Order: sequence, then structure tokens, then C-alpha cells
Amino acid sequence: MTATTTTPASDVHPHTPAPAAGPRPRRRLLPFSKWHLLLAPLGIIFALPMVWLVLSSVMSDAEINRFPPALWPSGIHLDGYRYVLGNAMFPRWFANSLIVSAVAVASNLVFGSLGGYAFARMRFAGSRVLLVLMLATMAIPFQLTMIPTFLVMKKLGLIDTLGALIVPSLVTPFAVFLLRQFFLSLPRELEEAAWIDGCSRLRVLFRIVLPLSRPALATVAVLTFLSTWNDLTWPLIAINHDTHYTLQLGLTTFQGQHHTKWSAVMAGNVITVLPVLLAFLGAQKSFIQSITSSGLKG
Repeated sequence: MTATTTTPASDVHPHTPAPAAGPRPRRRLLPFSKWHLLLAPLGIIFALPMVWLVLSSVMSDAEINRFPPALWPSGIHLDGYRYVLGNAMFPRWFANSLIVSAVAVASNLVFGSLGGYAFARMRFAGSRVLLVLMLATMAIPFQLTMIPTFLVMKKLGLIDTLGALIVPSLVTPFAVFLLRQFFLSLPRELEEAAWIDGCSRLRVLFRIVLPLSRPALATVAVLTFLSTWNDLTWPLIAINHDTHYTLQLGLTTFQGQHHTKWSAVMAGNVITVLPVLLAFLGAQKSFIQSITSSGLKG
């Protein structure tokens, strides 16, 4: 049986220093980051035009035309919204923009994923040259390709139809490049395990790679939606009849025809901006995660 010996308290050296305590965490003077002191005023400044747009849309025409202008509406006047939705072709223009944007988003997700995965994982003759040429097209301004695109659409018989707005936006180099960069950040071991189990390339892409690439897909969807929804130059060239106008093109002519009814113009702008704002706010986290994961940080 082993005896346990204990050191009496009197044998402890009286001058043995107590163990030093760790550094105390510094108390934060503010409950938020100091950068918020700079970013919050800037955010308010950038939000002021949107706030003024919403307030003006519920003002009467007399309040909008008054000088100095009224900063706050005397009451909620919905005459502008009633005029836009009832007397103008706004519902038709809204539907046209929605159709064009939805088809462009879906096609960019499909074709961009196929092209990005091919450039990221497959090695074939001329792949690097094709990638460089594709990226070089991003530096070409639309004004240089506007006339050739118009001639191609005319040969296809698509001028003055929604097809003229959809076909040039079916796939963009940026979508292919962004998805390629994100695919490169994914570990190859997951795909190799699927190949051992007998999966084909397409099955690996749709069953393994794409479910892991939701942030990048959300980013491509949002950016494609924004660019297609806000496009004005190409619809102005390719569309002649007002029944095929998009929302941006219709709003431009609406402002020209009804420039004195500012409440209706402001209401039309609110309806135009609202889908874009909701799309960006809904995918903000995915957008940031995709940019940081794909190596596109500034």
C-alpha cells in the first residue's frame, strides 16, 4: 500500500511569486466597430435619393412642383400609382422585363456552369487560348458590337421581338469566368470519389459541384438580373413597338410623354427599382461569400 506524502504549508517558500495573470481584455468604448462611425453617415447619404423617390411618389403634383419643394408629404397620395398601373402600359412592360430577365438568368446559370466547369476541370487543346479570348471580350465596349449584333438579330428575324433581347444575353463571359474561379476553389477529392463510384462528368457537376456552388450561382443570378433589368441601350435599338417595350424603355418614353405628372413618374421609378433592390438584399450574403471564395477580392 503506497503512502501519499503531502507538503506542509510551512515548507512552501514564502517568497514564491504567484502565477502571473493573463492580459485583461481591453474594454471597447463603443458597442460597435469604429468603422461604423464612417460607414453609417455614408450609408445615409447614399440612401437619401431612394428615400426622396419614395416620398415623392406619394406626394401630390402640387407638392412636387412647389418651390421650395416639400420635404415631407402632407398625406399619402396614391394617384401616381393608380395612373401608372391603370392608364399606362406599365403592367405589360413589367411582364416583358420579367420574362427577359428570368430567361437570361436561367440560361446564364446553365451555360455558365457548363463553360466554367469545362475551363476549370477539363484540359483540351486550346483551352487556355479560348479562356484568354473569352476574357478579352469583356474589355470590348458594347458600342463596338452593337451594329454586328443588330445585323445578326435582323438576319434571324428577331428584331422588334423579345427574342432580340434574350438571345444576346443567353450567356456572358463574366458568368463563365466567375463560376470557373469558384469551381477551382473546390477540392478535387470530392469529384474523384464520385468518379470512382461511376459518375459521369455531368452527373458530378449537377449532383456535387453545383450544390456546393450556391454562393457563386446566386451572385451570377443577381448580377445577370441587374444588368438585364436595367438595360436601356439595346432595347432602345432592337424594339420599335410599345407592346414589346421593357420597363426601362417604357419608363423613358413615359417620362417624355407625361413630364408634368411627376407623381406618376416617381411611382414608375419606385416600381422599377423595387425588384432590383429586393434581389440584391436577398442575395447579399451569398454575393460576399462568392467574391471572397473565388479570389476576386480587390
